[in-house]
Amino acid sequence: MEKTIAAIATGSAQGGIGVIRLSGCDAIETAARIFKSADGAPLTEVGGYRAKFGRIESGGRMIDEAVALVFRAPKSYTGEDVVELSVHGGLFVVQKTLEAALEAGAAPAEPGEFTKRAFLNGKMDLTRAEGVAEVISANGDAALRASVELLEGALSRNIDEALQSLLDCSALMGAWVDYPDEEIPELSEDELRERLEAVRGRLQTLLDGYENGQIITQGVDTAIAGKPNAGKSTLMNLLSGRERSIVTDIEGTTRDIVEGSVRLGDIVLRLSDTAGIRRGTDEVERIGIERTFKKLETAQLIIAVFDLSRPLDENDLRLIDFCRGRRALAVVNKTDLAGGERLCAVEKAFCHTVYISAKRRESLDALQEAVYETLGAHELDPAVPLLANARQKSCCQNALEYTCEALDALAAGMTFDAINVMTDSAADELLALTGKKASEEVVNNIFSKFCVGK
Repeated sequence: MEKTIAAIATGSAQGGIGVIRLSGCDAIETAARIFKSADGAPLTEVGGYRAKFGRIESGGRMIDEAVALVFRAPKSYTGEDVVELSVHGGLFVVQKTLEAALEAGAAPAEPGEFTKRAFLNGKMDLTRAEGVAEVISANGDAALRASVELLEGALSRNIDEALQSLLDCSALMGAWVDYPDEEIPELSEDELRERLEAVRGRLQTLLDGYENGQIITQGVDTAIAGKPNAGKSTLMNLLSGRERSIVTDIEGTTRDIVEGSVRLGDIVLRLSDTAGIRRGTDEVERIGIERTFKKLETAQLIIAVFDLSRPLDENDLRLIDFCRGRRALAVVNKTDLAGGERLCAVEKAFCHTVYISAKRRESLDALQEAVYETLGAHELDPAVPLLANARQKSCCQNALEYTCEALDALAAGMTFDAINVMTDSAADELLALTGKKASEEVVNNIFSKFCVGK
């Protein structure tokens, strides 16, 4: 028999109400031991989707007034009996109510255990469960919209269509191979090729959109780079809306990486202000510059800053050369000091160049537009089915590789039984993606990253 679990479902901060959630076969009986309704009706007699006003009692003492909301299996979030106890939102009273539920027989819920039970009880597949986590962590409107699409099953439906096509192919090939004497219509090579190519196209589209999905939901790992005193730290502070980096006229002030996240329109930039790039420095600054280039190697976006008030030098040229072939935006700073001059060498080296004064707040609009153009963010559509994480990408990539192998085998004239092995393998990867054939280790790892109470 599955244990009844309990946890605080609201945040660990003082608020108007706090909610303690219980789930399991004895959830209603357990809650009834500590909740006494104002009209004297036992909680065990309350129907599903009904609420009762009363109070929480423990050890013969009242803890707080409360509202008990009852959900009966299977029509609940977890598919089990669920009770949510809403009390006043003081941290102490919420904790005392949880302690009373545990003393009454409930066990503490593990991270993500409520959603894990929903998955195990068939209330959602694994991609929708991961959508729950994405909704919780959404940090902007576009991220929320993309996460809601995942939660509502947009990716699941897309994957299920590809999976069904693979399963149909496997069934037809398998039946024809295993029962040659039966009057089973043979799957023609042209029909098989057409179905597999459709699956390949669907999976490739999902993989092509993975990076865009990460931009929407996870933000962009962004490094700000340039020579000393180019205005990197001022730009960092402009984007952050407050002073994160120290700004002085002394070259080499920033000797290590300063990090912070900012939202620019619908996109989150995970910013790193790096040490100024130059040669002939002391040992400490040299280490900082080494770290700068390591950061630039892994950054999804480089914002290369150039000082319009000073001629380009070897440090600028070194940065320009490093940025070639990478997703990079050139920011020519200090237009307030140099008027209408242009840096033609920079404009030729970068696809997108923006002229600003990082000291002026109005520069943000031009900077945002340049970032959006560099990332192609205007074309990002949160409503399109997106792969949410590396696990989903890996399953999709493996399924695509098996599908391509099946197409290659078909072109080479291999028999249907050999091709069937590859289509079965592709289907297994998609079953793992949605959780229909995921290992216990994978499932436990996914839900361990959830917050307690969800």
